[in-house]
Amino acid sequence: MSTINVRTSNGNLNLRKSEALVGLKISGEEKPPEVREEVMPELGGFEVVALDPGRNIDRALDQVRQSEGVSVGTHVYFAENDNRPVVPTGLIYCTPVENADRNEVRLIFQRLNLTIEEDRPDGTILLSVTRRSRNPLKVAAALQELPIIETAIPDLDVPLDQYFSEPRDGLFPEEWHLENEGSIPGVPNYPLKRGADARVRAAWKRLNSLGSSAVTIAVIDKGFDLNHPDLAGKSVHPLHINSNETKLPVGAAAGTHGTPCASVALGAANGTGIVGAAPNARLMPLHGLTYSPYYTERMFNHCVTSGADVISCSWGTVEAIYRPGALHERAVTSALTRGRGGKGCIVVFAAGNEGKNLINYYAQLPGVIAVGASTSNDTHASYSNRGPGLTVVAPSDGGWPILAARASWDPGVPRVSPEKKYYADGRDRGPYHKHFGGTSCATPLVAGICALMLSANPELTSAEVKAILQRTADKIGTPSDYDAGGYSDRYGYGRVNADRAVAEALRYRGNGNAPAPPPIAVTLPQAGTYSLQVSALSNHAAVADLSAKLQSEFNLPVAISPVETNGSTVYRVLVGQFATAELARDNIDRLRAAGYRPFVRELTGIG
Repeated sequence: MSTINVRTSNGNLNLRKSEALVGLKISGEEKPPEVREEVMPELGGFEVVALDPGRNIDRALDQVRQSEGVSVGTHVYFAENDNRPVVPTGLIYCTPVENADRNEVRLIFQRLNLTIEEDRPDGTILLSVTRRSRNPLKVAAALQELPIIETAIPDLDVPLDQYFSEPRDGLFPEEWHLENEGSIPGVPNYPLKRGADARVRAAWKRLNSLGSSAVTIAVIDKGFDLNHPDLAGKSVHPLHINSNETKLPVGAAAGTHGTPCASVALGAANGTGIVGAAPNARLMPLHGLTYSPYYTERMFNHCVTSGADVISCSWGTVEAIYRPGALHERAVTSALTRGRGGKGCIVVFAAGNEGKNLINYYAQLPGVIAVGASTSNDTHASYSNRGPGLTVVAPSDGGWPILAARASWDPGVPRVSPEKKYYADGRDRGPYHKHFGGTSCATPLVAGICALMLSANPELTSAEVKAILQRTADKIGTPSDYDAGGYSDRYGYGRVNADRAVAEALRYRGNGNAPAPPPIAVTLPQAGTYSLQVSALSNHAAVADLSAKLQSEFNLPVAISPVETNGSTVYRVLVGQFATAELARDNIDRLRAAGYRPFVRELTGIG
C-alpha cells in the first residue's frame, strides 16, 4: 500500500495506511456491526478497531461512518519499521509566514473547511478539520505547499510505552524499598543488602510526619482504581485527558498501570495494605497516555492550573521517530516554570525498561528528573536504561520486587500458574495488592520523595529539587562507574536518599545558608539590531540554565532582558545580535533543529 509523507516537529515521517484498522468516535454502548475487534480503547480521542480485513479499507470506513452512533471515523497508519498504530487527531498546528495577511490566511482555512480552535500569541494557529474537510494529513500537506504558510504540522497520537516490568524473583510482604534491614520476614534463604533502600522511613522521622496533605502529586497514566483502600478519598481534580472530563474510566479496558504507580508514591497510612513514600499527599489522577502534542499540552496545563506540585510519568519512548518535539517540550517546560506560582512543578519521568544505552526521550527534556532502577542488593537493574541525562536511580525489582496496590479489575500476570498471577512466590497477600517493578515503580517512588522535600520546604523551585536529589544521592556500584564529576551513565548521580534530600530541603528553609541561585547576567542588547527570542521565563534558575545551554550549543551571544509584569519579573532569553532581520532569520532553522521555537525580535526598546 502506498505511503504518505507527513511533516512533524521532528522531521518527516513516512506512514502507510492500515488495511484493517480504523479509529472511531462512538457514542453509546453498541459498536457498529462492521467492527470485528476492539484493538485499543483510547488513542487520540478515538477507539481503534478492526474492520473486515477482506474489504477495501476506504469503502469500509466510508460505510461505518454512516452508522448510527459514529460521529467521526479516521484511517489508522503505521510508520516504517514500527507496529504501533498512528492516529491523526484532526488537529493541525499551523504557522503563517511573518507579516502574512491574516484575512488571506483565514480565507484559505475557509476554503479547506477548517475551523480555528485557537489563535495563539506566538503566531501558531490551531486548526480542526470538519466533516467537509479532507484527510487531516492531506490538508496539512496542502497547507505546507502554500507560500503564505511557514509550517503546517498534523497532530498525531501513538501509544507510548508504560515502563512496568513483571517481577523477576520472589516477593515479601514488607516494603524493603522504604527501609531495607537485609532480610525478608518469612523468607530466610533470600538475603538482601542491608541499607539498599531509599531511606524513606528515616526521612519521615526527620520530618516528624508522613509529609504534608497540602502537597499534590499528579500521576499521568491509565487505569486508576480510586476506590482502592490505599487510594480512597485522596483524589483531587481528576482528568480524562481525551474527553476533558473529570470522570475516569474503570474496568479492564481502562488499564491497570496507574493504580500501583499511585500507591508507590502516596498510598495511605490507614492501618491496612501498603504505604507510599508520601502517605499524606493528595492524588491528581490524569487518565490517558498520549503522544499527541495537543493532548500533551492539555495534560500538563491541567497540572499547572489545578495545583499539582509533583508530576509522575512512568511512560515514554526510545523510538526516535516519536521523540517529543518542540510542542511537547514547551508543554513540559511550561509546567517546570509556571507551576506552583512560578516555582515550577517537579516533573519526574521513567528512564525506561528496554535495557538500552539510551534513556526515554521524554526523560531527556531539560529540567526533568529522569529515574532509573536499582535492586534490593544495590545493583543496577539490568532492564533499566542507561545513558546521559539520567538523574538518579531508585529501588525497584530485579532482586525482590515491590508490593503495590492492584486495581480490582487487574487480571494479573498472563501465562503463569493461577497462584502466581499476582504474587511471584505464590503466597497470597489478599485481593488488593500485587508485585510491581520496573522504572515505572522507581519513578513514583522518587515523586513521593519530592513531595516529602516540598513538605519540608514548600519554597523550593523545581530546579532546586532536582539539584538537591543529585547532590544527596548515594553512590552505589563501584567508583569506576562514576566520572570525575560524580556522574554515572548507569546510576546517574546515585541511588536516591530521601533522608539526606529532606535534610537539605530543611537546611534551605531553616538557616539561610543554602547556596544562592545561579546568577543571571542581565544584558541589554544594542538597540536597532535584531535577535532571536527563544523563551520568556520567570524561574531564576531555569533562565540561568537555559542561557548556559544556548551559549554552549550555538556559540552565539545570549542576552537576558528583564521585563516587569504584574509585579513580577519575566526574563526574555535572546540569542545572537544581527544587523538585519534577514540575518536573524538565517539562523532560525539552526535553532529549530535543536528543538527551540525562535522568532525574530527587533531590539529597539527592549528592556
